[in-house]
Amino acid sequence: MTTWTPADMPDLTGKTAIVTGANSGIGLPTALELARHGARVVVAARSAEKGEAAVARLRQAVPGAEISFGRLDLADLASVRTFAAGVDRVDLLINNAGIGMIGRAETKDGFELQFGTNHLGHFALTGLLLPLLVAVPGARVVTVSSDAHTIGKLDFDNLGLERGYGRMTAYGRSKLANLLFTLELHRRAQRAGLDLLSVATHPGATATGFVKLGPLQWLLGVFLQKAEAGALPSLYAATSPAIRGGEFVGPKAKLLTPSETARSAEVAARLWDVSTELTGVRFEEISHH
Repeated sequence: MTTWTPADMPDLTGKTAIVTGANSGIGLPTALELARHGARVVVAARSAEKGEAAVARLRQAVPGAEISFGRLDLADLASVRTFAAGVDRVDLLINNAGIGMIGRAETKDGFELQFGTNHLGHFALTGLLLPLLVAVPGARVVTVSSDAHTIGKLDFDNLGLERGYGRMTAYGRSKLANLLFTLELHRRAQRAGLDLLSVATHPGATATGFVKLGPLQWLLGVFLQKAEAGALPSLYAATSPAIRGGEFVGPKAKLLTPSETARSAEVAARLWDVSTELTGVRFEEISHH
């Protein structure tokens, strides 16, 4: 499977793709290839200035492509609701945006920032867009996780991480939540008999603005793969006919095995209930199964 490239992507004409955090990092080349293959692309980003700049770059690269900007702050549930309310169709939802390795902070709604942005924001977004996703045949939700999920631990009695906050462990926890959510969404969609695939990805260590090394930033470019390579798992997960749902796609489109905790249906169901409670988003279409 190492030979798969974006050139192998099918024609996406008529499909609408939403890519969160598409203004930079691996989100930009993800949006670019989707647009190149005919999809209508929505660049969902927190900063209007950066989002509009990304749209301009994409339009320049793919003349005639239908590309628009949508303001989305995943650390603010009101913003997530406003964004979702403005969407009229979605075939491919790429939950790509993420923050990491930062000191402890909170979202607008008082959640620990990495967990709140990377997991809860995307959980709410996916749930709010679910009626549109299930209305089109072959819809897919791709959620970017990481191999860092293996260091994550979920303590349901300390979700705010008021005790024992670590930049990397908090990041790992948010990425574990991404995987638990992906696999649980897959299970629930299957039980409900829905034509919806849920897939997780690990982009691999990628040279993006994600990790800040100050004057040593150039070193990242030497040791890490380019953002285009980091986008490959997302593109494969979003478009390959080989995808059945519930996979964890890694670099070079290879399938990875999530950790034992990430595969736990019990932990996933509990996280789902807690996430529903915290966000108020209910996934009506699949919650009765």
